[in-house]
Amino acid sequence: MEKSKRKKLQIFFDSDIEPQYKSEESGRNNEASKGQVWEFIAIATVPLVLVLGNSMLVPILPDMQERLGISQFQSSLVITLFSVTAGLVIPLSGYLSDRFSRKAIMIPSLIIYGAAGVLAGFGAVWNSYTVIIIARAIQGLGAAGTAPIAMALAGDMYKEATESKALGLTEASNGAGKVISPILGALLALWVWYAPFFAFPFFCLMSLLAVMFLLKEPKKEKKAPEPGPYMKNIGKVLKEKGRWLITSFFAGSLALFVLFGVLFYLSDILELEPYYIDGVKKGFVLAIPLLGLVVTSYTTGSVIKKNGILMRWLMNIGLALMTVSLGLCIFFFNQNLTLFIGLLTLSSIGTGLLLPCLNTMITGSVEREQRGMITSIYSSLRFLGVAAGPPLFGWMMEKSHQIVFISVTALALLALGLVFFFIKPEGKVGG
Repeated sequence: MEKSKRKKLQIFFDSDIEPQYKSEESGRNNEASKGQVWEFIAIATVPLVLVLGNSMLVPILPDMQERLGISQFQSSLVITLFSVTAGLVIPLSGYLSDRFSRKAIMIPSLIIYGAAGVLAGFGAVWNSYTVIIIARAIQGLGAAGTAPIAMALAGDMYKEATESKALGLTEASNGAGKVISPILGALLALWVWYAPFFAFPFFCLMSLLAVMFLLKEPKKEKKAPEPGPYMKNIGKVLKEKGRWLITSFFAGSLALFVLFGVLFYLSDILELEPYYIDGVKKGFVLAIPLLGLVVTSYTTGSVIKKNGILMRWLMNIGLALMTVSLGLCIFFFNQNLTLFIGLLTLSSIGTGLLLPCLNTMITGSVEREQRGMITSIYSSLRFLGVAAGPPLFGWMMEKSHQIVFISVTALALLALGLVFFFIKPEGKVGG
């Protein structure tokens, strides 16, 4: 962790620079604050485009099945293969970002991500499922070096309360992408069904330019270790802090497994009797629980300020809220749509309480030289949770709708018990 002394700014962020003259400080604060706000916006665009590149395609999957003559399973691979590829490659990207620099990994990753998106778009124009699926796998490789590295970079650039706020806003940016992507994807598909494929690279280009020109990565204080010592240090971290780190990894991946699985479930039942809600209208309904996640993530990141005791309370409250609301869904999932959406929104609010606390604890748990790998392991498991949600929920839905909510309630209760007993931050998290 950096030991350099930091001065607090009056608006949002902590400064990395110690003013040379007291008389200059007030005049420089506004300019420095504006610059750091732009820095954060640049970081926040990375998780945003990551979500847009995946979730914008969800509304067009039925059209893809019809146009290309493929099965529902084949169309689901467009989403799942992307997430699985990214999840497997993320740890390697984390190591490379520790070995070299964050931007050295993020910039080429964004280029690969966007270029493969263009290729997938042409695959759709050519009615070639093979080209689309290959391009999506390549996009997964690019995605591995985006949002997870952005989380580590936020930990490098900001400290104290600012770090938790930045990470909370990053989580909110991720959630905001989930809110707008189904609506945006449905709107673009009104023009031509494959339009979302070509719209995404434009957003990716904007993020690439922001990362290149708005971010100034802090200089490394230590020489990057060789692979052998590096892995030894990672093993040491996991040995010393593995009990709560592994619990954090499990809780974070479970939260996203439940979130995406429930959204998949909701997306499916909305098109059936008695609702018959589809298209853009369905996108707005799906956005309601996600909006709860966004607002709560932003608020949580703003108030926790690395306060370990407060984080512990919020994590347990969040998981308890998830357990209770999902448990009530067992009895009310088919009674009233408004009540059902309300319960799912409460569950998303619980997720919004949990994730910013986990992000802050995990990024602050290790020195900068190992942060990329630790946050990447966490992000990798989150990706795999996202990938597992829809197919497992689909399988459970074939058995029984009640089994869906009995299962996720039991998992949320298990996570609550593990977090309650194994994650006990005290005082100031991260030192």
